Amino acid sequence: MKTVVVGQGYVGLPVAMRAVEVGHEVVGIDLDANRVGLLQAGSSYVDDISDETLTGASASGRYLATMAYADVEGFDIAVITVPTPLRDSLPDLSFIEQSAASLAPFIRPGVTVILESTTYPGTTDELLVPILESGSSLVAGVDFFVGYSPERIDPGNKTWGFRETPKVVSGMNPASLEKVQGFYDLLVDITVPVSGTREAELTKLLENTFRHVNIALVNELAIFAHQLGVDVWESIEAASSKPFGFMKFTPGPGVGGHCLPVDPSYLSWQVRKQLGKSFRFVELANDVNDHMPDYVVQRAMTMLNDRSKAVRGAKIALVGLAYKPNTGDIREAPSARVIELLVELGADVRALDSHVEEHRWPTSVLRLTSLADAVADADLVIVLTDHADVDLSALGVLDVPVFDARHVVAGDNVETL
Repeated sequence: MKTVVVGQGYVGLPVAMRAVEVGHEVVGIDLDANRVGLLQAGSSYVDDISDETLTGASASGRYLATMAYADVEGFDIAVITVPTPLRDSLPDLSFIEQSAASLAPFIRPGVTVILESTTYPGTTDELLVPILESGSSLVAGVDFFVGYSPERIDPGNKTWGFRETPKVVSGMNPASLEKVQGFYDLLVDITVPVSGTREAELTKLLENTFRHVNIALVNELAIFAHQLGVDVWESIEAASSKPFGFMKFTPGPGVGGHCLPVDPSYLSWQVRKQLGKSFRFVELANDVNDHMPDYVVQRAMTMLNDRSKAVRGAKIALVGLAYKPNTGDIREAPSARVIELLVELGADVRALDSHVEEHRWPTSVLRLTSLADAVADADLVIVLTDHADVDLSALGVLDVPVFDARHVVAGDNVETL
């Protein structure tokens, strides 16, 4: 079985490696020359995939990383895992369109094309299928099969990896669903079929909108609790002792990654475009979460002011830039906005994060290599990400003031979000 995975990022590379593991011949397509070069050299930039796994896949002769679509000829399964960002608050599906147009000439009777990229309900049937049919002169659902399966990759999660996480699957018709489910049945432990592609597309948006709204709730609560002199973290822990009717969410400096800052807005956009209504929960959650980096900087300014220190010229060390622990993923990370604001205010910003790739490092920020470097002459330390490879407890016994946006440091010099 020859499988093509378009996009070799945090979603596509795990899919590709698992397909190799079960015996498929896999072509990994990516248009980022830097990424392809690293893959060909056996160097993984995805934390969940080790260099050893990547090297083993290449050594098996069943994995090819390439930028050339000519290498997909003769494929049986194609999985599209490309980004779907927002551009000026509007969905940008150009990567899906480009991938579909590039795959279409190689489609032959009997093949299956699966979309995994997060998008609004209707994308598979209304956008993907016409491009594939036009470029192949074949009929989807009759000559070849098309389905949608939302990605559920959680970078850095050691318990629920790609294989262990149940996979929602769908097809544009029953025959397509059978093909899509048959493919994923070999890759994951559990598949969850739904009746159509729209239901599967909405499933992904529902999952992330649920998280987005609840995180916004505790983020806003954290701001008000601080102003009221209440320890919101203690209250959250106490509430989480209830064995029913409550699910624990914790505050943070903002939301990041592809999912939470983007996915709910896809649903809000479609509701407004097709129904002429506003999705008030999503829009309110966007407003709260988008402004958490501003609140972090406000708190940092107050801490410096309390020590008779201006932000302009202050040496501020950020610990962690990735949007979540133990991954180098800085897509939509709140650290970007924190850096932007601090630099605008004239701060001397430096940061520590061993997980972030060099070519993705913010150009305006000095890169530090150790926690000792971070605190050496800092006027303030801000903890944005609690990576396991940093002994954050050491920050609580220093003279340097620390603003902890993750509630992981204790000490008289520490203020918590």
